[in-house]
Amino acid sequence: RRSSAILAFLCLLGSVLNAVPQNTIPSSEFQLDGDYLLGGLFNIHHVSSPLHLDRPEAIDCTSHSLILASYKRFLVMRFAVEEINNSTSLLPNVSIGYILFDQCSDGHSFPSMFNLVSVDGLIDPWGEPPKNLIGVIGSYTSPKTVSVAPLLMMDLIPMVTFDGASSSVFSEKKTYPSFLRTIHTNKDVIEIIVNMLKHFQWHWVAFLYDDNSYGDDGRELFIRNIQDTDICLAYTKGLDHQTDYPQIFRQINILRVHVIIVFASDRTAEVLVGSAIQQNVTNKVWLANDSWSVNRKLPKTKGIRNVGTVLGVAAPAKTIPGFNDFVHSAKAAGHCENAEQETFCNQVLNCTGLSAADIIDAEPSFSFPVYAAVHVIAHALHNTLQCGVDRCNDNITMYPNMILAELKKTNFTLFNQSIHFDENGDPNYGFYLIVFWNHNGDVQEIGYYEFYPPFHLVINSTEIQWHTNGKVPTSVCSQECPIGYKKKPEVVHRCCFYCEICQNGTFVNVTEDPYTCVSCTDAEWSAEGSTSCNQRVVEFVPFTDTGAVVIMVAALVLVGLNLAVSVLFAINYNTPVVRSAGGPMCFLILICLSLGSLSVYFYFGQPTAASCVLRFFPFLLFYTVCLACFVVRSFQIVCIFKIAAKFPKLYSWWMKYHGQWLVIVVSFAIQALLLIIGYSYDSPKPFNETFWYRDKTVLGCDINLKSTSTSVIFLLSLCFLCFIFSYMGKDLPKNYNEAKSITFCLLLLILTWIAFATVYLLYNGTYIQTLNALAILSCLYSFLMWYFIPKCLIIIFKPQRNTQQYFQGLIQSYTKTISQ
Repeated sequence: RRSSAILAFLCLLGSVLNAVPQNTIPSSEFQLDGDYLLGGLFNIHHVSSPLHLDRPEAIDCTSHSLILASYKRFLVMRFAVEEINNSTSLLPNVSIGYILFDQCSDGHSFPSMFNLVSVDGLIDPWGEPPKNLIGVIGSYTSPKTVSVAPLLMMDLIPMVTFDGASSSVFSEKKTYPSFLRTIHTNKDVIEIIVNMLKHFQWHWVAFLYDDNSYGDDGRELFIRNIQDTDICLAYTKGLDHQTDYPQIFRQINILRVHVIIVFASDRTAEVLVGSAIQQNVTNKVWLANDSWSVNRKLPKTKGIRNVGTVLGVAAPAKTIPGFNDFVHSAKAAGHCENAEQETFCNQVLNCTGLSAADIIDAEPSFSFPVYAAVHVIAHALHNTLQCGVDRCNDNITMYPNMILAELKKTNFTLFNQSIHFDENGDPNYGFYLIVFWNHNGDVQEIGYYEFYPPFHLVINSTEIQWHTNGKVPTSVCSQECPIGYKKKPEVVHRCCFYCEICQNGTFVNVTEDPYTCVSCTDAEWSAEGSTSCNQRVVEFVPFTDTGAVVIMVAALVLVGLNLAVSVLFAINYNTPVVRSAGGPMCFLILICLSLGSLSVYFYFGQPTAASCVLRFFPFLLFYTVCLACFVVRSFQIVCIFKIAAKFPKLYSWWMKYHGQWLVIVVSFAIQALLLIIGYSYDSPKPFNETFWYRDKTVLGCDINLKSTSTSVIFLLSLCFLCFIFSYMGKDLPKNYNEAKSITFCLLLLILTWIAFATVYLLYNGTYIQTLNALAILSCLYSFLMWYFIPKCLIIIFKPQRNTQQYFQGLIQSYTKTISQ
């Protein structure tokens, strides 16, 4: 169970013990006899600078400065032991003795520890631990604790600290299994400081710390706590006796840091703040940890108001009833006057210059933790000895590990405060104060932080006398970005950034991620510099739209006119006008014009996959049949009047095999096949147009040009052939001149789609669907109005031109003309 570290310490033991005075007289100030022994380690004196010794030797603590607050805590422990020994309910008929030491140095206080853990003056690393030693109160700081704790941990001797030994490393039970404390850890203090930074929105800070294990732990905890926050560590520096303070302040000013966190002992803080006053450091916010936040000297120092505003975290001070009377009685006993009668090298104290009032007025914040630490061990001993109302079981052989087991189960009330520990031996109770150094030189309470859920931080900011004339100071590397701008961090610190506006279609949410412009969804839109997205207005042409109604009615009229023309042509089927117009082919054309008009109805309403297909399929297919008919009709007209005489065999073949119907059927089959293949590859589908309008979505259909290009090219090819044949017949007889009508219809067709394409390039709004339907309807109407209606007018109003004699006269006149 013993730590191997003890072997290294034992190498120095011979030299150390030679330096210890052997013939001494007991001093009641440091020792008290009792049934069970309680050790105590206090830094009554302080070694301000490192000691450089040529050989191991004990040091003279009295040659260094006395710490009044530590001496007060020393007396609190003596008072607590005396109070317990006088109690009839706690440890009845059992007395606790103590042996106290002045641990004035971090690394030169081993004689006291060797004395504590020795058995009959001997240290046996493999022997049993001392039976009457029930625990040790102290040490004062983390470095001091680190140096002596292994000597206690090896025998599971409980070590309950009260102040300063707040490093988070002591929460590791594998290394420090018998360590407990009645003060909150660095983790808790750092947590409060970070919450204060968040509360006041200070994002750009410096962190100065003691250059030892205590300060290093605080720095690591601080860096870990600010990792996922907006707080950045602009500057950090460890402080020791060789620190160049002017250089530190110059660097802080260069970085424009206005908030300085000082995680250090009161001695280090006094030197730091004194240097700040001397260097004329002004307009800073100083955040003090619990070690120096209630320092009695600094708030009254001349020039302290010039450095700025001092805030801090402090353990609450509790009044211990009866302690003041004990101090007066201790001074009256005159132990200080017998300072030379020491029993050990660091059990020397000369307090003749101190009055009872000086001791009572000393900084009180960590007096209660000392008092609680003594009572914690006393309650554990009470339970271990199975104490009853009037006596304890004196047949129990007590070992330190038995006390430790009871300490872990501690749960009692002291001055209305529940005392208990968590699984790491850390206090699981209480609260800390938020304090402010006011202009009167007093430490003023302005808030508190509760250490149990919901971990509540309360600060009354109105009580703070800011150095910025009532306004809360700011500490940022870069000023906050305007609304709608994202932060673009620089290389080193995310707190240092420049602002970049979020473009159209993006927004920035500063509460979630101020560094990213988030893209809106397809159903949303945003203007430049937005903090949220707006829903797009969804637009399409409904069936109830005025333009849609007009076009659909026009399509119905087209079908009606086609039907009327069909009836008229059927009645006059054998007349020359109907025969010259194409005869039975006219009915096919009129039917295809009517079927092609079906596409118009699918341009209105919310687009679906089916409606997108039917917008194009009927028109392309049946309009192809119409154009094929007109190609054939144009070719026949030219063939009769021009080609038949020159190419009689071609004319004979055409008439014999019904070439006109063959061309129409083949054209229909080719177009149908092209459309089926193209739509199978990638059919038209609903499409949300969001590019042209930022605030709305225009519902339309997406056409893959690759899949539809072959059918469109085929349609254009027929149109081109038709135009060529019709143009060749422009000088034919007037009543046989369907070629001119066809040419005119084709020109209207071309002009219609050129106009639509021009508008489509310039306008992509909702009514482009209406214009597309109008273009289709215009193409259908052009053949009806300029090819069939003129013939209907001749049949109805000029029947004299619808005779065989009239047509033969025109042919004879044309024959004479071309023969001349």
